[in-house]
Amino acid sequence: MCRFYLSAATRVETMAPYEAFDRDVQVNGRTVLTIVEEAMGRFSEAYRDRALTALAEEGIVDPEPGEWYPQQAWLNAFETIAEDLQPHVLDRLGEQLPDVADWPGDADAVPEGLASIDDAYRRNHRGGDIGFYRFDHVDDRTGEVTCHNPYPCPFDRGLVRGVAQAHAPVDAFVFLEETGEACRRHGDDTCTYTVYW
Repeated sequence: MCRFYLSAATRVETMAPYEAFDRDVQVNGRTVLTIVEEAMGRFSEAYRDRALTALAEEGIVDPEPGEWYPQQAWLNAFETIAEDLQPHVLDRLGEQLPDVADWPGDADAVPEGLASIDDAYRRNHRGGDIGFYRFDHVDDRTGEVTCHNPYPCPFDRGLVRGVAQAHAPVDAFVFLEETGEACRRHGDDTCTYTVYW
């Protein structure tokens, strides 16, 4: 079992290859722009420029909202970003996504927020087996999110934490640990996180 705590963003991890489940899957240009311009731009202009260079190396030049791009090219750019910058960058990108993205629904509690991740994912991916995010409510302040997709562990860990924090009560401390038997760092397609708030 893999265990990650909020400080895990500082750990260096060896990741399995970033492989799309289906070569026909595409990602919406709005997602690409949001992550590069908004999230990467929050770090620094140099990080944003490196992300744009990584995309250009994969044939994604001047991405446009409403246009669709190969997910594999996007994943390759993610891998380059992780290798060239700090490993924790992907965790921080995921964590910022609820703040910078056009998020679905009007969730006002953690369970609804975590359940909305799959809806957001489906709105921005198409063309085959894209995978999924599944939320299961365990008890009043505990839930489990299964991430079955080709995105890197640190990105999803940050995403799940960021969504939970955005919807948690003011006095809540969001705590996240990886509790599943499978892990993408070991070549599996799925990671499962237990979230406490």
